[in-house]
Amino acid sequence: MVDTVEQAVYMLLSHIEPGMQDREGLKDTPRRVAKMYKEIYGGYKINVADLMTTFTKELGMDEMIVVKDIPFYSTCEHHMVPFFGKAHIGYIPDECIIGISKLARIVDVFSRRLQIQERLTEQIANTIEVHLKPLGVIVVVEAEHLCMAARGIKKPGSSTTTSKITGVFKEKDNLARTEFFSLINRRGK
Repeated sequence: MVDTVEQAVYMLLSHIEPGMQDREGLKDTPRRVAKMYKEIYGGYKINVADLMTTFTKELGMDEMIVVKDIPFYSTCEHHMVPFFGKAHIGYIPDECIIGISKLARIVDVFSRRLQIQERLTEQIANTIEVHLKPLGVIVVVEAEHLCMAARGIKKPGSSTTTSKITGVFKEKDNLARTEFFSLINRRGK
């Protein structure tokens, strides 16, 4: 596959400007791009179910677990340019919990694929829902899209927010949902 990617990048460079691909600074670019693709699209090679090592919850643990400001970098499947931002995850355990680092790993697995932000948000929440069967899950993803900032409408600094809410977080006038948003909006040192 690497040879194929290298050939494609070489051809792309020659298409941008004939002869460009042989310029000194670009001679190793096809190899570097192929190596980079293996890393940034590495989420396809990971089965997220393998990450879902759960633990029986401790007695009395019935409060919300929140991990906020999880940085991620992804690639828009429409234009193949980056989008990046932060994910915030909360859940209320029922039978089991998961190590908090696994929540960040779930974000990494799905963000390291060609993506759209809406699907990324759904995949994170659905994975937690399916494997932990919590009382509720809430995922909020905030991102800046270079397809909006660097091309097209050219609106740098604009951000897009998506959310997926399940279970007890979805109930009307829900205090848990209010608490979650209060926690993710609070800025610490």
